[in-house]
Amino acid sequence: MARFIDELKRTHDCGALRAADIGKEVVLFGWVQNRRDHGSIVFVDLRDREGITQIVFDPETSPDAHRIADQLRSEWVIGIRGVVRSRGEQFSKKEGKLVSAANPNLATGEIEVSVVEATIFNKAETPPFPIEDSLETREEVRLQYRYLDLRRGPLQRALRLRHRVNQAARSYLSSQGCLEIETPFLVKYTPGGARNFLVPARLHPGKFYALAESPQLFKQLFMVAGFEKYFQIVRCFRDEDLRLDRQPEFTQIDIELSFVNQDDVFTLVEGLVFAIWEAAGFDLAAKYPERRFPRMRYDEAMRKYGNDKPDLRFDMQHVDLTDLVVEHGGGGVPFWQPIAEKFRSGAYRRDLPAEIVKALVVPASANLSRTETDKLEQLAKSMGAAGLARAKVGPDGLWTQSPLSKSITPELCRAINAATGAREGDLLLFQFGRASLVHTVLANLRVHLGKKLGLIPEVGHGGRFEFAWVVDPPLFEYDEEHKRWAAAHHAFTRPHDEHIDLIEQDPGRVLCYRYNLCLNG
Repeated sequence: MARFIDELKRTHDCGALRAADIGKEVVLFGWVQNRRDHGSIVFVDLRDREGITQIVFDPETSPDAHRIADQLRSEWVIGIRGVVRSRGEQFSKKEGKLVSAANPNLATGEIEVSVVEATIFNKAETPPFPIEDSLETREEVRLQYRYLDLRRGPLQRALRLRHRVNQAARSYLSSQGCLEIETPFLVKYTPGGARNFLVPARLHPGKFYALAESPQLFKQLFMVAGFEKYFQIVRCFRDEDLRLDRQPEFTQIDIELSFVNQDDVFTLVEGLVFAIWEAAGFDLAAKYPERRFPRMRYDEAMRKYGNDKPDLRFDMQHVDLTDLVVEHGGGGVPFWQPIAEKFRSGAYRRDLPAEIVKALVVPASANLSRTETDKLEQLAKSMGAAGLARAKVGPDGLWTQSPLSKSITPELCRAINAATGAREGDLLLFQFGRASLVHTVLANLRVHLGKKLGLIPEVGHGGRFEFAWVVDPPLFEYDEEHKRWAAAHHAFTRPHDEHIDLIEQDPGRVLCYRYNLCLNG
């Protein structure tokens, strides 16, 4: 073994050799991916983090190496010295002739290495699951043997991608004059925001540190200190319930800038996103040739999609029917009449509606069964809705299969069909009541249906990246519990200059410079 590491240094990784290397003597180190004994000759696929190379043990070439090959098993770690040669030809029973023995599925598939010397660095027991890209082993087992799971191609590629992304972010932000400055993890507990993890202080019994939920205060101190442009690829800790986009600890690219406006921030971040995607092997310039992302006002995002991070890979927009319902006095629908009356009496404001009526059209091509629509209602109820009103558009434009059809006036029915673009066979889903709940329920139903109808994949990007800035949100939101206006995000968000006078007079109309860069929802 000492000869291999001390004298024989690795010359290539297992993904590097090509036909141009035929005839070269090489030294490779790696793991045994699999072993095939073809009588006197043993073939081994040798794997390292860069790829796989087929190595050949022939007793006529090296009896000593061949004896070692007889012992090899999956995941043993070995080193070999050998000569690169072509894979040559083999007889194909299917084609009845000699064909190339090259493996087109491997980058090294044109060559193999004839082994003249070998050593075993480390033996291994039979792994509890195969080290393969596709695996059905339970996650609990994979986590128990994480060091083995991390040998698999998908996880190796993911961590290598993470490395490239970090390097791209550092390179781009540094090129823009940003300084990478570290901030403390152990900090003083600050109320508000996310819950902190607490760490006992050994030297001060009864006292605790908090793990930083973000570098917010520190980066603002950097700005006061005159550093002007800061960034950090930083670990954050939040003691919150788990969600797909929330983990107890996570890494974020943190940025703070001085002497800039909103457009300057957008330009910097758009450049950063392009740099990261290019490092990951994706070309965003084909879709965004000006290297800028579209912008959408917050009120438009809420009206069309029900949230401020819409998935723009598919349509299925919401339609706000509140004005129509008010115009028709509720149109005979008992649930809608009180809402219409409150708007007409002035109890509700059109510009800041406390209650709304919205619809979502499911195309006839979806062909949802009664059972499937009942499941949609259960999903709505799980989000706090009282139910899910629905109606199917009949041949004459009137509604069927719905209690609404018994009370709604033909005029409002046709007006809703026209507003939503609903046609024969389409299914209309309705939500009405408190605005925030209506938005939330229909937003989640839209995404659920998008996946169910195959408009977007269950997970992942599906090869599409739809970016958008959501801008101009309200600075305040109404707190129903305490019956007062409160900061929607935090009180340090800058209001629009022209709205400063409204902070005391009409806080619900104050817009601010807060923004989300959305990607696929």
